Order: sequence, then structure tokens, then C-alpha cells
Amino acid sequence: MDVETPPSHLNFDDVPAAPNLPPVGGWKKAIFLRLLAAIIIGSGVFISLEGVTIVIFLFIIVVPFERLFPRQKHQGFKRPHLDLDIGYAMAAPFLNIIALTVGIFVGIVSLAWIPGLLIAPYVAMIPSQYKLIVGILLFDMTTYWAHRFYHEIPILWKFHSIHHSTEHMDWVSGFRAHPFDGTLIVPAIFFLIAAGFPNEQVGFLAIFQIVFGLFLHANVRFRFKIFHRFIMTPEFHHWHHSNEDDAIWSNYSTFLPLWDMLFGTYFMPKGGRRPQIYGVDEIVPMTMAEQLRYPFEGKKNPLRFLRHPLRSIWSLIRHPFRSMGRGLKFTGRMIKGYLAIMKLMFRSATRPWGEKYPNAARHIERVDGYTRKSITIDD
Repeated sequence: MDVETPPSHLNFDDVPAAPNLPPVGGWKKAIFLRLLAAIIIGSGVFISLEGVTIVIFLFIIVVPFERLFPRQKHQGFKRPHLDLDIGYAMAAPFLNIIALTVGIFVGIVSLAWIPGLLIAPYVAMIPSQYKLIVGILLFDMTTYWAHRFYHEIPILWKFHSIHHSTEHMDWVSGFRAHPFDGTLIVPAIFFLIAAGFPNEQVGFLAIFQIVFGLFLHANVRFRFKIFHRFIMTPEFHHWHHSNEDDAIWSNYSTFLPLWDMLFGTYFMPKGGRRPQIYGVDEIVPMTMAEQLRYPFEGKKNPLRFLRHPLRSIWSLIRHPFRSMGRGLKFTGRMIKGYLAIMKLMFRSATRPWGEKYPNAARHIERVDGYTRKSITIDD
């Protein structure tokens, strides 16, 4: 997609500045959200200076390359929502604790450790010098599918859309992510550990994936064209973040593009074309507190009983059978939701090879199945 340059006779200095309007929801809400974000960031810094250290490191190492070799030349260092992404980086130690707690729960209930235990005797037969290679391939393939499900299953996309909401790719944009965004990768970790792969190797792979991903968001124009089909490059990942029609739902691999080529989601256009449009179609709020709440909009709070704990305990004692009925009803909804997600995962995994969005989306979301003849796309 070519970007048209404005005619030379246009003088943008004559365009009046946008008026200073109060924030949506009023100043009281804005102050509250800022205060809540400050508490979250402060908690992260109090727990560890790791986030601050990484921000300083990336600023020193990556920013000079972005200034000397920019991909998007019009994008300044102080671009919109830079403070939001830096805030995510500094809040990471606090948010990671929440993510780890939920991730352990997801890893246990996913039962991914059961097939791991089943193949453990066969993993033990792998020579030690090849075990790391096998572990990398298994981990990378499972994270490919986790990433794909986060895009193609609506309820999971609500969490992952926070990461994709950034419209400016640079040294710090990779930090923007919901703490529950990575929980779908935890079953892969449980699977590998239960299968007998060394904990150190599994931990190294998880940390390497996170750190490596930060560099892939950089606003640098290096293509590394020779590596496109062998290892992830910034060009590969920028196309994954692109919101251009033919690039949506592509390049899910987190290290080896092999999986995208194998499962029909590889996209690297020829002719020197480069991604220009980033972000998502839906309106995602641009404050940290609202983004953390965004995936839960319209959902009842399962922990709402904590607002009035004494009243909840008294109701449990006074009406035990009613409380048991509510508990069974809640469990039933959880099981129903879990089965619905599993069904969508199956549809995502079995949609036609190489199918482009939006046909692929219709295949997954249609209740009555999918037929090519019933799908028409307006030009």
C-alpha cells in the first residue's frame, strides 16, 4: 500500500489546532483513572526495578537505531500514548504476579500436563544433545497455536487486543499487554515440564521469547530479508501487527516462521511493500486502568461477594441450598464456556488452509458450519 504525499501547495500551518476538550467521562473520572494507574505503576516499581532497568536498557540500545534508521520517518520519539506503554513496562513486576497466579490455575485446569506425562517415557529416550532442539520445536509450535487462538477466538481476542491496540510500533510498544494475555501459553509450559524437559530450558525459552519479542516491535527499517523464512524479523512481526486487510490473521509464529508456512498463515508480500497501518478496528480505551478492565466489560464480577463478605457469609448460612444451587449454576456456566472455547479452537485449527480474513472469521463464528459457496465478499 503506497502512502500518498500531500500536494506541495497545501500549508498545514493554516489548519487550526484542535480544541482542548475535557476527557471523556469528566475530570473526576480522569483523575481517578490516573491515580489508579499511578498505584499500579508504583506497586510494580516497589516490587522490583526490573521494569525501569529494561526501559533504560532499550532506550540506550534501540532508540538510537530508531532515530538513525527509522521505518516510519514521520513517527517522532514522543508519539501518542508513549507514557501509557512506559507505564506498562514499569508496572510489569506487579502485573506479572497477577499473571503468574492466574496462569498456574489455567495450567492446572487445562490438563495439558496429562499428555506430557504420557509422553515422558519417550522424551527420556531422547539423547541429551537433541533434547533442547526438540523442546524448542514443541514450545514454539504450541505458542504458535496459543497465539493463533488469541486472535481467532473472540473472547480471547478481547485480552490480546490490548497489545494490538497500539498504532505506533517502536522500542516500548511491546510492553502494552493485558496480564492475562499470556496465560494460554502456560499449558504449553506445563506440558513440557510434565514431559520431562528440564525446567531451566523451559524457563529460558519463555524468557527468551518475551525479550526477543520486545526488539521485534522496533521502528527500524532493517528488513533482514534473507531470514524471513527461517527466523522472525521485525518485518515479519510488523506485518502481524498491521491492520491492513490482507495481513490480518497472519504471522502468528513467535520464533520460527515454519509454523505459519506449514499451517497456511504466512504473509510476506513481494515488491517492497511495507506495513503502514497498525492498530485494531474496535475502540480500545487508552488508559491503563480501563484497558485492564476492557476484556471484562459486560461480564459479572465472580468476586463480587467480596464487596460485602459478612453479608455473603450470612446468606450462605441462612440459605445453604440456594447458595449450593448458585454454585452449581456458576460451575455449569464455566464448563459450558470452556466447551464453547474448545469448539472454537477446533474450528480455528480446521479452517481451510491459507484462508484469508474475513472468510476465515466467518468459518470460525458460523454456528451452522462453513461452505465456500455461501460466502461472498463485497469489493
